[in-house]
Amino acid sequence: MNMSVCASSSATSRAVKPAFWYGIPHGYAKLDMNPPRERMERLALELNALPTEQRLRASQVLQFYAGTVRALSAQNVHMCAVGYHPDDDGIVVSSTLTISTVSASGKNPKLVIASLAGTVAFDSDLRMRPLELPCGLGFLVEEKKHTVAPGRNPDNPEGPLRDDVWQGTIAATGSGTPDIILIQLVTPAVHLADVYREILLGVAHTVTFTDPAERASEQDESRVSSAEAVMRNDFG
Repeated sequence: MNMSVCASSSATSRAVKPAFWYGIPHGYAKLDMNPPRERMERLALELNALPTEQRLRASQVLQFYAGTVRALSAQNVHMCAVGYHPDDDGIVVSSTLTISTVSASGKNPKLVIASLAGTVAFDSDLRMRPLELPCGLGFLVEEKKHTVAPGRNPDNPEGPLRDDVWQGTIAATGSGTPDIILIQLVTPAVHLADVYREILLGVAHTVTFTDPAERASEQDESRVSSAEAVMRNDFG
């Protein structure tokens, strides 16, 4: 699974050093959670230049995007990405990946996670198992939900259409943060739950509190030092 490394910070300023880093799987497109004002103003100007019918449709999309970003930000979501992948029959299926943080309210986040794991274990509708991740302690919860199908009109006289979705959530923590990191993946492709579980676990295993750029620099320095030692041995 190909990954692109991304960073996340609880601060709104882009200049603040991220609290942790993670990988995004191949085939997922990130939603910009903090679009620059200039970009939104440029989009508004382009939207106003469209013909009336296209302008109305584009305006609805833009309003939906803005509302989605506000709702996600209110839930302290740092990253949201939408994935499109072909299944075994060549049909494209979608999924949504989010990474958020939850405050441990001054408590030890490891103890909070242990407590949550104990609570979830009593729910027979959930599948839960503990995890030992590179970043620290965690647990995985899986469930199948019957929910309103996205993109459908909930005000339909016959009632909103509903569909099954698979939802996987990993709660993790480590010494690098006082918060609990939540990684969640949701897809209507319930028959591919095993595949999406592996994607979710793959993302969780990339979470780190060490800047990958700094780690790469240290590795480069180590290789240079090793090369210098070999040269000293060869040439005295």
